[in-house]
Amino acid sequence: MSADLQSDEDHVWFPVVLRLGSGSRALVVGGGEVAAAKVALLAPCAAGITVLAPELSPALRRRLDAGEILHEEGQATEERLAALLPGCRLVFAATDDRHVNRLVARMARERDIPVCAVDDPEPSSFITPAIVRRGSVRVAISTSGAAPVLARRLREQIEALLPARLGDLAGFMRRMRPLMKERAPDGVRRRRIWERFVDGPGAAQAMSGEAEQAECTLERLAGTESDTGEVWLVGAGPGDPDLLTIGALRLMQNADSVLYDHLLSPEIIDRVRRDAERIFVGKQRADHALPQHGINEELIRRARAGERVLRLKGGDPFIFGRGGEEIEALMEAGIPFRVIPGITAASGCAASAGIPLTHRDCAQSCLFLTGHARADGTLDLPWQTIARKGQTVVIYMGVSRMASLAESLMEHGLPADWPVAVIEKGTHPDQRVLTGVLSDIALRSQAEEIRSPALVIAGEVVRHRVVSASDASFGSKTDFTA
Repeated sequence: MSADLQSDEDHVWFPVVLRLGSGSRALVVGGGEVAAAKVALLAPCAAGITVLAPELSPALRRRLDAGEILHEEGQATEERLAALLPGCRLVFAATDDRHVNRLVARMARERDIPVCAVDDPEPSSFITPAIVRRGSVRVAISTSGAAPVLARRLREQIEALLPARLGDLAGFMRRMRPLMKERAPDGVRRRRIWERFVDGPGAAQAMSGEAEQAECTLERLAGTESDTGEVWLVGAGPGDPDLLTIGALRLMQNADSVLYDHLLSPEIIDRVRRDAERIFVGKQRADHALPQHGINEELIRRARAGERVLRLKGGDPFIFGRGGEEIEALMEAGIPFRVIPGITAASGCAASAGIPLTHRDCAQSCLFLTGHARADGTLDLPWQTIARKGQTVVIYMGVSRMASLAESLMEHGLPADWPVAVIEKGTHPDQRVLTGVLSDIALRSQAEEIRSPALVIAGEVVRHRVVSASDASFGSKTDFTA
């Protein structure tokens, strides 16, 4: 999120899970439907719930009759609150009177008791998240009080995703923790065993009630877990975090360390496991944070030390990502590895800009090229094959050589008015799309100060570009047209 869209309120709310239960006492001020909803949240957790209100709603009355709550009849005055607040672990101010709610909040805060004034974050010391429950598993969604409806919508989506018996899996893992501490005293090794269990058939066995089979699976994993590390080459896509694959996200959460490039946004890096070590190895033109041979050596060193090393790359590791070079080094060193492909910049950025890479009317093939020159500065490409009609040419890393690329394409047969698009920061919120023709694209790119990362697409498909301000998939981005 950009800084101008953030509020100070986004940074003051710290999510925690508060222990209530036996001996705890909670106070709810208010007797209507809102208060009843807060009591329903507290009921599974708190041993004693007191409701202060002149009258109770039918739902609260039923809870009173069932012995689930105590009722203090009357108004929320300072004297009444001063008598009820001592010993409370949690307070909800849930009346329909804002002044009363703020009185409750002030008096609770003065006594260092966590308090929530419903629909009024300012005087509150905590706010209630939208909660998804699966037994002992709790998923809480908070918007820092800014958008409760959004939080509820997110809860609905998560409800649909989580298995109904996820709590059974958590219960099984709780029961097996003492045994696993004995079998695998080393915390890192134990965590890896549990990760393999959760990602494999053991989780399904535990959720389906097959406890014996789940125990056998866990025992087998505990006996076969190796201390040898491995390397994961993972494509992170063209920039938008929503374009990460499920496989990429899983490995990002399991890695011990991550070596990442300059093309990766902070939003993507934030999805790596929080305690994983982060090592920036970004390579830009004439500015390498760590040379390629140094990256290879670091991957090997860490894997030999037992780490699961995530090599996170923008786009796809095998399309101008030097993934092949890194795999050759790993194979020579005998290091096990896995590769998770990513959405390459060509398809991701073209789709974000509304440009089809192929079209039956004008492009039956698509070529991916690199504009990155050799060490001697030359760009030796088969131009007679490239400069043809009926195909799309996608050029990676070509912004700095835009003029020579356009000139070579025209020299080898493409007309001066051949359509071209340049996509800067494709799929990012600040994406810019510049369209033109071969004869003017270099000058126009310079005038608009187009900078890397940017992708060049040359071909008649650019004329078929779809631009729709109402199409959310393209987002709010800047266009420059000829």
